[in-house]
Amino acid sequence: MIYLKAAILNGYDKKGCDLVVKDIPIPDINDQEVLVKIHTAGVNPLDNMIIRGDVKMIVPYKFPLVMGNEFVGVIDKVGASVSKYSVGDRVYGRMPLSKIGAFAQFAAINQNAIAKVPDYLSDEEAACVPLTALTALQALELMNPKEGETIFISGGTGSLGAMAIPLGKSYGLTVITNGSAINKDRVLALGVDRFIDYKTEDYTKVLSDVDYVLDTLGERELAKEFGILKNGGKLVSLRGMPNGEFALRTGMPVLKRLLLKIAGRKYDKMASKKNQKYYFIFVHEDGKGLERISDIFTERHIEASVDEMFSLDDVNKALQKVAAGKSKGKTIINI
Repeated sequence: MIYLKAAILNGYDKKGCDLVVKDIPIPDINDQEVLVKIHTAGVNPLDNMIIRGDVKMIVPYKFPLVMGNEFVGVIDKVGASVSKYSVGDRVYGRMPLSKIGAFAQFAAINQNAIAKVPDYLSDEEAACVPLTALTALQALELMNPKEGETIFISGGTGSLGAMAIPLGKSYGLTVITNGSAINKDRVLALGVDRFIDYKTEDYTKVLSDVDYVLDTLGERELAKEFGILKNGGKLVSLRGMPNGEFALRTGMPVLKRLLLKIAGRKYDKMASKKNQKYYFIFVHEDGKGLERISDIFTERHIEASVDEMFSLDDVNKALQKVAAGKSKGKTIINI
């Protein structure tokens, strides 16, 4: 039997826990899957959320679990029914929600969850893209914006903003964000129309009647964000609570719909005051969406920002860095 090296989670831990790097058998693939030899993987706050058990209501993982949500690699083997890809293709993707495993030397993944990497991106740069870009794209799809409308991206100077800003511009939106002044020039280069330095200017005092808000900060900012949103506007949150609409949209069973309706009613109530809509988003795999992202990136030659790289053996150091925050780009594991 042939083995691969992978970073394994053996159980949830609210305080965070160390992943164990060990050898496991190379996975078999079904007819619709490809076997990818992984070159690089992105590290995200989501990885730490999974470790803590924060998303077990949405995806109840079983252990031992190979960790990692996004990757770049080369196809090593294709299933009998795979028609879109060939051995040797350089691809990237967000691992399917129910079958993550990017922190490993090889992974089996459905052909409909991947896309070819834009040629101009290195493996390290490309590993910055799938999860955050798909999050931004899926948020924008929920908003269904029209050209000329305005979006406020809260705290848009991180890795999510680096994807959401150019994608928002591709929709023809006026994009506003806030953050530290040290990042101003970088986000303006991405296409931001207005930058608000949070240390010198309160966005709630200078913004009103915004069409859309993309929330990256959660509980502490949501009431303020609803305050700048127009009557009938839409807010999509990455960090708030899931609600009944999310449970229904993602096809959850009746009991979970009821539980999440209760969990998210605080935000639904905030939204109802001005006939606004509150959406929670948990990004899912989407090969077609990623193909669209690849086209936009190639057309606009969007740069991806790598913060720091770690080896697979140092995966826990990478997770600790992401947990500490204040990254200037994506933390990458070089497999």
